[in-house]
Amino acid sequence: MDFDLSVVWDALPSLWKGTLVTIKITFWGLFGGALLGALAGVIRTYVPGWFSIDIIRQRPLSGILLPLVSMLAQGYILIVRGTPIVVQVMFIYFALPLMVDVRVDGMSAAIATLIINSGAYIAEIVRGALQSVPKGLFEAGQSMGLPFYKILLRIIGPIAFRRMIPALGNQCIISLKDSSLFIVIGVAELTRQGQEIMASNFRAVEIWGAVAVIYLILTGLIALILKTMERRMRIL
Repeated sequence: MDFDLSVVWDALPSLWKGTLVTIKITFWGLFGGALLGALAGVIRTYVPGWFSIDIIRQRPLSGILLPLVSMLAQGYILIVRGTPIVVQVMFIYFALPLMVDVRVDGMSAAIATLIINSGAYIAEIVRGALQSVPKGLFEAGQSMGLPFYKILLRIIGPIAFRRMIPALGNQCIISLKDSSLFIVIGVAELTRQGQEIMASNFRAVEIWGAVAVIYLILTGLIALILKTMERRMRIL
């Protein structure tokens, strides 16, 4: 079978529309996931669990509330990492409206799913990076009288962020590729557009080849941006 480049050229407008949708889903999904993951990661690292007897004795109210918050964060990460993203988006798109009587459109369901899914993995990345920072830095901040949030933002955070860049880059690429799974709820992202074009002209080699190249370009750009960021933030 001959490869016809004109087929790809004719399909580019539709593929470009799908690419923009994919970029939109990935951007907002990772943006929200980073915020959610950072919060869950900090909770998993610094908020004591049920077995922290000292805080229960010193502050009974905090000894109940803080372990509860820690348990919720652990449960969220466990559930999300233990279920496929396809099941998650199907639940949000089909089951959630039946439970709360609110209609959820495909784009909102896709973005919400990616936020929830990437947030769980980013939380573990954040936790690992925070735990890798020497405890002496945290103690030094405390000895200077700095509140917890300033220690986290000015001392621990910058060092931990440098260390989590490679893992974050990997998660960004995974989330970008996971957006193709939202084809199951009819979101007109890149893979969906490729499927519809191929169904009309039956030129699978040209269309899926073009889709693959576009994904390679997008993932390559993410890798390049994060590699540049990592190089600029490297400590000599």
